[in-house]
Amino acid sequence: MSAAFEKVYDSYWYILGKSVTDFEAEYATFSQTRFCVGVSNGLDALYLSLRALGVGEGDEVIVPSNGYIATWLAVTFAGATPVPVEPDVETYNINPALIAGVVTSRTKAIIPIHLYGQAGDMTSILSIAEAHGLHVIEDNAQSHGASFKGRITGSWGIVNATSFYPGKNLGALGDAGAITTNDEQIAHKIGVLRNYGSAKKYYNDVLGHNMRLDELQGALLSVKLKHLSNWTAQRKELAGWYRDALQGVPGLVLPHVHPDAEHVYHLFVVRHLRRDELQSHLTEKGIGTMIHYPVTPHLQEAYRELGYAKGDFPIAEQLAATSLSIPLWPGMTREMVEWISSEIREFCER
Repeated sequence: MSAAFEKVYDSYWYILGKSVTDFEAEYATFSQTRFCVGVSNGLDALYLSLRALGVGEGDEVIVPSNGYIATWLAVTFAGATPVPVEPDVETYNINPALIAGVVTSRTKAIIPIHLYGQAGDMTSILSIAEAHGLHVIEDNAQSHGASFKGRITGSWGIVNATSFYPGKNLGALGDAGAITTNDEQIAHKIGVLRNYGSAKKYYNDVLGHNMRLDELQGALLSVKLKHLSNWTAQRKELAGWYRDALQGVPGLVLPHVHPDAEHVYHLFVVRHLRRDELQSHLTEKGIGTMIHYPVTPHLQEAYRELGYAKGDFPIAEQLAATSLSIPLWPGMTREMVEWISSEIREFCER
């Protein structure tokens, strides 16, 4: 990592140079797509994807009712309206069976999130999109390297967005993101939009933004990408240890993996009706946990104007009230997993 930093520092070229183009080529290959465009963060990746497709004022975009608010924000910033669909209660990913029921003449796109590291049911989602003439944009911020029916996430949609926030499976040392696509025109358009609307310096073809991936993050991500498969293997092994140790714990719901999906365990999320008490118990024992996510987007103050109320999306609300992310990161030992699991078991059996 230090060598990559020094290489960028000594190049005297810090914006849109060789480190970014090299990483874009590497990540496109990893994603099994023709093109990758590096951008400033995951939210901007989603927003630029929508804008490149011409989604805007008066349009509707179907989004999951659960997950991080960034997916909804991107739709709002593009000028469109997010239309929520409940998740599958087992996989936590958007339920394809409910999508067709909310499609209207204004619907332009579907944004499935591959939540917590598990690929969504992309064959069903694409089938629905094709039947209704809709675009599919994958939110792949949490699932680098996951797959559905053997096909990697980030390669299914016409354009796909990801985040390299430091806590992701492939994380930068700051904010960073990318967009993958097989469409050359879309890739070019996004490349222009991220850079002030300019393909040639000082000549601006459209109203663009300053949403570029910087050289340093590109260089660091190139280094880390080489280790991602090994880190993913460790995550899967850790998840297996947790499953062995927590199987049959009363009241505890373990992650369910769709039979056609690969899970890369960005997070290991368990559920319990007394989630807050379980979290407090683990905190007292020195075990850090997080809640992803305590408030659903439709109940956030920022989206009060949409008029949703508590109870409108009960599955998403149930997941928000019962889910707890327990420690899982490359480098953990089996002893750590067994200790954490024993504390969870003690609380649940008590």
